[in-house]
Amino acid sequence: MNFSARFFYRYRRIIKIIQLFFIISGPGILVMVADNDAGGITTYAATGAKYGYGLIWFLVLLGPVAYFIQEMTVRLGAVTKRGHAEAIFDAFGSFWGWFSLLDLLFSDWLTLITEFIGMTAALSIFRVPPWLTVIIVCSIMGFMVLKGRYWTWEKVALFFAFLNVIYIPAAFLVHPSASSIIHQGIIPNFPGGFTGTMFFFLMANIGTTIAPWMVFFQQSAVVDKGMQEKDIPWGKFDTAMGSVFTVVVAIFVVIVTGTLLKGVAIESAAQASVALMPVSRYLGTILAIGLFNAGFLGAICISLASSWAFGEVFGWAHSLNNKIREAPWFYVSYFLTLITAGVVVLIPGAPLVIITLFVQVIAVTLLPAALVFLVILLNDEELMGEYKNKPWQNAVNCFIIVLIIGLSTLYGISALFPNLFR
Repeated sequence: MNFSARFFYRYRRIIKIIQLFFIISGPGILVMVADNDAGGITTYAATGAKYGYGLIWFLVLLGPVAYFIQEMTVRLGAVTKRGHAEAIFDAFGSFWGWFSLLDLLFSDWLTLITEFIGMTAALSIFRVPPWLTVIIVCSIMGFMVLKGRYWTWEKVALFFAFLNVIYIPAAFLVHPSASSIIHQGIIPNFPGGFTGTMFFFLMANIGTTIAPWMVFFQQSAVVDKGMQEKDIPWGKFDTAMGSVFTVVVAIFVVIVTGTLLKGVAIESAAQASVALMPVSRYLGTILAIGLFNAGFLGAICISLASSWAFGEVFGWAHSLNNKIREAPWFYVSYFLTLITAGVVVLIPGAPLVIITLFVQVIAVTLLPAALVFLVILLNDEELMGEYKNKPWQNAVNCFIIVLIIGLSTLYGISALFPNLFR
């Protein structure tokens, strides 16, 4: 075979591999990028403003942590063809099943409210009234799910996911010092010492990296997408790509605020955007647009995580491939969750700060149980067969779970009693 023929077949093989990746990819990238939601962007912006580049090394470590947790949902969903809520009910009984479902639905609804808080705050910078923002968001999200195809929904959602790259050029525009990033950010350190404030920021960043809805969402998405056991390697690669992308975006947000706003007290990404406007209107605008996009993407995924789980438990049709008449309760629960969360933000004097606090505390109660259930299910040889966890995977995941249980519990305590760790 001559050189041109070999080149042609190799080129065609590469094209087929790329096409296959784009067909299989989606759930992993979406769940990871959506984790950089409105609350996540606020956390990264505040981290950069408080500590500059000092905690970049910590964000790098969180990428593998998120991957090892989420890749288990790929295997579990592809092998069992069941969502996480249904798997918990079948394996652990109704008590733990209802505990997980009700906790998930409540925490997802509160988290969805925080996404609307971020989106309305972002567009308020451009003088868009909150009520109009809620209507626009609900309309777009309704259009996405009513198309009647998971594939269509996923590709539109991926478009918004890739809009997160808007933070990357923003970081280059501030002309950060590469040597400062390496010496201050890559080498592990605790700027100012391991104080109560440092502990709070570490916990906040962990909380934005691993969330209960992520486990439920990705497993249900794998099932709705129709992934098979043969697709598991691609699903794991998809998840790895998403985890890398998420960490990169987080680091670039930290670089932007760490370069221009270090020492400025930042309580929200919208506040950071306003603070950047006098320095660079372009950068402030980028941060505001990015905040809206982050909240929108988070809302897209979180609302579906609840509806999928709701349908799984009650045995109702719960796929985006179903029309409204085929899965009425799936769509009723979806729109009810979405619209009520949006309305709460519009209530004058609504306790939005308290809601944000409850989101963290309730997530703490669900996350350890969800992770423990996940590992137990992945060790069931009858259920998983050759795809069950290997010993080294159990060691890694158990270490992560013990660490998250300990730190997330302390985070919940610190949220309820903020003066305890001072």
